[in-house]
Amino acid sequence: MSTSTAAKIPPLIYGTAWKKDQTRKLVRQALLVGFTGVDTAAQPKHYQEDLVGQGIRDAIKEGGLKRSHLYIQTKFTSIHGQDPRRMPYDAQQNITDQLAVSIASSLHNLRHSETTADAYLDCLVLHSPFPSLAQTQEAWRAMESHVPARARTLGISNIYSIDVLKSLYDFARVKPAIVQNRFYADSGYDVEIRAFCAANGVRYQSFWTLTANPRLLKSEAVETVAREVGVGLPVALYGLVLGLGEVSVLNGTTNVGRMTEDLEGVKKIRQWATSAPQSWREVSASFGKLLQT
Repeated sequence: MSTSTAAKIPPLIYGTAWKKDQTRKLVRQALLVGFTGVDTAAQPKHYQEDLVGQGIRDAIKEGGLKRSHLYIQTKFTSIHGQDPRRMPYDAQQNITDQLAVSIASSLHNLRHSETTADAYLDCLVLHSPFPSLAQTQEAWRAMESHVPARARTLGISNIYSIDVLKSLYDFARVKPAIVQNRFYADSGYDVEIRAFCAANGVRYQSFWTLTANPRLLKSEAVETVAREVGVGLPVALYGLVLGLGEVSVLNGTTNVGRMTEDLEGVKKIRQWATSAPQSWREVSASFGKLLQT
């Protein structure tokens, strides 16, 4: 992943899963209050990708935003994760053709103007590995064929085996730029995967960061950051997760006030970490130990 790509991925990315008919309004609001990253998927079962695009175009028109200032990523979802009644491609097609149809649909949905001629994705993500390695490799080769014209970078989500990740990384001509995983105790907080990502310039994207971690929310480390910086516990947890290294966090709040609070709070935590480095190192170390127990 190039330095420019790494720098462009924002710390907080607005997640659009399960927003249903509110998707357009929420994406517009998120971008207008300061989010610059949006995550979605070509998976009508859980995402309304067309409404995500409408929200993006609304924000560009109303807020004077430029497409170049935004980071937009979507996912190719295999038939295993789709609702058979609502799919962006024909289930009888081979994987390569499914992906071509899916990305064409995504580019249309997420276009930033009335034409798809100059539409592109900052990242095209494989929603999860296929049941077989051969299928996963076929999908990755197909994804690579769309770089850089239609997709600037590639990524993978829901990959919880370090061996599978290493195998994909070695196979890939276009290396994954991001790994997006559920951040929770059942996976050991992806300690090995995050270390691999850090060593290879891959950005780790955390989701379910709040929902799956009530224990972390109540921890002394989170309470310390919240108290010292003057932010809520959820924001403090976001700040500590971001402090783990090359990490971004998906944020799916539906509350406009929380959108602003989260964005501003993360900045305040970063400023505090810079102004009180010893305190930050101590609380970060304490938080790191929690992830190993």
